[in-house]
Amino acid sequence: MIKTPQPLREGDKIAIVSPAGIPVPAHVKSAADILRQQGYRVEIMPHALGKWGSYSGTDEERFSDLYDALTDPEVRAILCGRGGYGAVHILDRLDKLPLSQDPKWIIGFSDISALHALMHKHGVKSVHASMCSHIRLGEDDADNSLLFGLLRGEQPNLYFKPSPLDRPGVADGKLIGGNLAVLADLIATPYDLLLPDTILFIEDVAEPIYKIERVLYQLTLNGVLPNLKGLIVGQFTEYAGDKNYDTMEEMIHEMVKPYGYPVAYDAPIGHVFHNSPVIEGAHVTLRVTADPTGENSLIYWP
Repeated sequence: MIKTPQPLREGDKIAIVSPAGIPVPAHVKSAADILRQQGYRVEIMPHALGKWGSYSGTDEERFSDLYDALTDPEVRAILCGRGGYGAVHILDRLDKLPLSQDPKWIIGFSDISALHALMHKHGVKSVHASMCSHIRLGEDDADNSLLFGLLRGEQPNLYFKPSPLDRPGVADGKLIGGNLAVLADLIATPYDLLLPDTILFIEDVAEPIYKIERVLYQLTLNGVLPNLKGLIVGQFTEYAGDKNYDTMEEMIHEMVKPYGYPVAYDAPIGHVFHNSPVIEGAHVTLRVTADPTGENSLIYWP
């Protein structure tokens, strides 16, 4: 049974950490101010604004910040300052913590997908969502509003426009996914999140079409791609077409042609301004409409 962290109440503490790359300090401080306006206490952890090479701190410093946040009973949610690369360095050490005893929301995307994989291994839901650079825009932003409601215990049901490539249908199952390149590097490890019998969502940035195709062939050969319950294709950005496909979506469409599950394209998830929060590990219903004037939906079960 996967655990849901408790809803946040006014006065609860949110810790801001930087488990990977170097954030923009002004973005972190502005996001902290927005969270305080929501009624929360905010602690920017000691190394969250640090710099060590291309990381926010040494492995020890980044682990220390996460350790302190995860073991502090007053901290109810942990917001990551940014992605980048580096969370994988400290997975094994974090894995030794009793993460399911006092489950807390971990919030972030991109390289933070590695932490979502860790939390899923421990049976705890987490939030794939924007980080400080977007949260600083405030509660009037639609995605921020959805995230703040989620933290209060509301269900962040997602509705989005259909794509001509969609394969209509309905699927019920566990929602998992994130940045495909990060998750692919965890295949065949204890933190492998790319699993069959799930509703999988994927996104990526600055990856050539052939590299994403290579990952999808790996998932075909290991039995994951043929045995999904549904697939949500988020945003693939900062790449160019090649001699085989003009777009990433065309390639993915060809890869999943043999299967019968519903597939939704162009979902607002990924390295884009409109990056809707979704709950890793939640039980959801995916509805992909056959009506080009209708809308696709991702509905959370209570």
